[in-house]
Amino acid sequence: MNRKSVLREVREVQLAIELIELGARLQFLEAEVDLSRERLIRLYKELKGVSPPKGLLPFSTDWYMTWLANIHSSMFYNMYQFMLTHANESGLQALIKSYRLYSEQIELQGGEIVLDFTRAYTMVRFFDSDMLQLSTCCRCGGKFVAHAHDSKNGYVCVLCRPPSRAGKARGAKRPAAATSSESGLQKPASPADRPEAAPARRALQAALS
Repeated sequence: MNRKSVLREVREVQLAIELIELGARLQFLEAEVDLSRERLIRLYKELKGVSPPKGLLPFSTDWYMTWLANIHSSMFYNMYQFMLTHANESGLQALIKSYRLYSEQIELQGGEIVLDFTRAYTMVRFFDSDMLQLSTCCRCGGKFVAHAHDSKNGYVCVLCRPPSRAGKARGAKRPAAATSSESGLQKPASPADRPEAAPARRALQAALS
């Protein structure tokens, strides 16, 4: 094996390690890394301690339309577009760097990462296939993920008009006494201001500003 091929293999292994650490699935690794399936599986097991998960990749655009997922997806895709347009990055490097930036922003705000790497990669493919688009909110001016070919006129984002049950933890119940004592004293918080949404809201506003 000549020097050039050895260096190329080293770069491919480094790329595979980076993608696995970000949470890439085996299907994605096979498509983007020039290593055999057997080597990728061995590398995944060595890094993660388990075999790669099986099953199909996400195939529906509807997941990205739900309240919290739409906030996180919109923030990530705005970062991805910035990397492509202004940072002069290739598609794969733009994906990697924008996902790292998204993760850092959420963790910095003390939030929980909702958009995993597989969902982020799949969303980029949905945009490339003209299945999703960015629509500009007529109230805040932010750009949010929406179904392709939906009317952009009068579009209102999920932050400006959240669903009534947005941010409510499933099965969570407040003590009856606390609820009754607060009901006459405090105005219910807007779903967009709930703790679940606050980190992503702050990070998204920073990304859109």
